[in-house]
Amino acid sequence: MAESQVAGEGQVSRERRRAVIASTVGTTVEWYDFFLYGTAAALIFPKIFFPGGSAYSGVLASFATQFVGFAARPIGAAIFGHFGDRIGRKATLVSTLLLMGVATFLIGLLPSRAAIGLAAPILLVLLRILQGVGVGGEWGGSVLLSMEWGVQRRRGLMASFPQLGVPLGLLTSTGAVKLLEAWTGDGFDTWGWRIPFLLSAVLVAIGLYVRLRVLESPAFAQVRRSEAVVNFPLWQVLRTQWREVVTSALVRMSEQAPFYLFITFVLTYGTKQLHLVRGDLLNYTLVAAAVGCITVPLFGHLSDRFGRRLVYGVGIVGTAAFAFPYFGLLNTTTAGLVLLGIVLSLVFHDMQYGPQAALIAESFGTNVRYSGAGIGYQLASVVAGGPAPLIATAILEHTGSSTWISAYILGCCVVAFVALLLLPRRRESVPVDSYDAAVETAGAD
Repeated sequence: MAESQVAGEGQVSRERRRAVIASTVGTTVEWYDFFLYGTAAALIFPKIFFPGGSAYSGVLASFATQFVGFAARPIGAAIFGHFGDRIGRKATLVSTLLLMGVATFLIGLLPSRAAIGLAAPILLVLLRILQGVGVGGEWGGSVLLSMEWGVQRRRGLMASFPQLGVPLGLLTSTGAVKLLEAWTGDGFDTWGWRIPFLLSAVLVAIGLYVRLRVLESPAFAQVRRSEAVVNFPLWQVLRTQWREVVTSALVRMSEQAPFYLFITFVLTYGTKQLHLVRGDLLNYTLVAAAVGCITVPLFGHLSDRFGRRLVYGVGIVGTAAFAFPYFGLLNTTTAGLVLLGIVLSLVFHDMQYGPQAALIAESFGTNVRYSGAGIGYQLASVVAGGPAPLIATAILEHTGSSTWISAYILGCCVVAFVALLLLPRRRESVPVDSYDAAVETAGAD
């Protein structure tokens, strides 16, 4: 083997590792910020920004501000998807990371409603919108940067690494809340909760350092060389691949809606309805997030071996089957069974989340992939993730039971399974060997 070939292969391997690390670190920071807000919305914000009403109205108002962030995510996907398909994945991802980090840091500085009145919740909503725009533009670029640096036969595994940002972000955000709660004691509800938000600045600096070192994805570089860049990628994808966009959003119903019940609503349900200790619930969530660091890439890898749709479909069926046992385990209030319920809920989630990135991204061509995959993925935030805690809170208030919440999860799974069957299968316009050859030569460009 020629020395130049060895050097080329070594450089490709280094760039591939950098792409995976840059994508994973970036998504971890983004999801740390996003999940931190969700935890605070369940435990802290009702008292800080929405005092004066009933406990139910405070929680509902707090979850409503969380929903605003979800509603903003498709906007972020549209804005940054346009630039990601026009100027490249790398530059766009630097912008999304900065936007998310600044918004989170400012939330940590935000005065309470008691200090500045109505301006406090209004500013909270505005910063939540910026968070939503940032994370909405983040996902598509991170997944594509990693997936497009990998060989096509391992796309499921490569695209699953940025998905690790979810369990890692959940692990770090929940861990930060847990540690600061222990350190600040009674002061956590008044000032200690701000520290995890302010620490976001450090994480963003680390993420920027890593991302600025990675090269543009070879797939997009090839599009640019062949002058196949689309002037208005979002319009192009909505005009020609609207079925893929709609089914990509609906196929996430069984993953995203239950997920925000499993990690956010469970804190409210556990502490208010079951009178469980908040610290214990945070510990159980930490264990589940740690397990996710293994199961997310595992199911991404399995999707390369057995097919995306098969692995994803098993995850949908598993989530549906677990909808009633999940709350049954929680309702026992027995520590071991509650822990089992929380851990298993996220394992079924990871069966879908691991292969999901490649499943959705592969539905779109490279020159519109950032826009198409991003908008399809983030529209689920409006119909699934955002409304879920609000719907569950309203059901619990009016029925006093978890039965109809389980039925809601089951309904989401039915919608997702139908969408999975209807998701169009896209035949690759570039042969496998040609694509892989482009990746292998990218390091020498």
